[in-house]
Amino acid sequence: MTDNELEQLRYPIGRYEKPAAFDAAQLPEWLGVLRALPSWMDACIENLDEQQLHTPYRPGGWTIQQVVHHVADSHLNAYIRLKLALTEDNPTVAPYDENAWATLPDVEAVPVNVSVTMLHTIHRRLVAVLERLSPADMERTYFHPQHQRTFPIWELIALYVWHSRHHTGHIQQLRDRMGWW
Repeated sequence: MTDNELEQLRYPIGRYEKPAAFDAAQLPEWLGVLRALPSWMDACIENLDEQQLHTPYRPGGWTIQQVVHHVADSHLNAYIRLKLALTEDNPTVAPYDENAWATLPDVEAVPVNVSVTMLHTIHRRLVAVLERLSPADMERTYFHPQHQRTFPIWELIALYVWHSRHHTGHIQQLRDRMGWW
């Protein structure tokens, strides 16, 4: 497999590119993606069996099961970071080791539909908060010690819109390659 082919498997929609600034005209699209992610994930895992769920989306990558649980873990962290940024002055958020989380026992023991249900509930709450933010709220921030920088809420939204498309892209791409639709 060439480096270019591996890059396409790792980043099916391309690498994340931070927007230069907040553009309020983009917010409806962003909220639409966040609103749709749980249903997209439902479609991604529909009719997959245990063997398929344990198939990595690329050589050396996570299995579909790990990806689904990761998205729920990650988006739960995003929701908490959003709430902290809205209620505290530039709080420092806790980083976490996503690779270590992907190998914890719950990832193997808990069915993926539990994490998809989490996504339905998290995203319902997440979008409800985001729909009601003022332009000033969009500029509220949190500090991420792993990246050693401050993130405004609008960038959290942009990142998780990309993250939603990125990981559903992993599963869709694998299903396409394997003919699992």
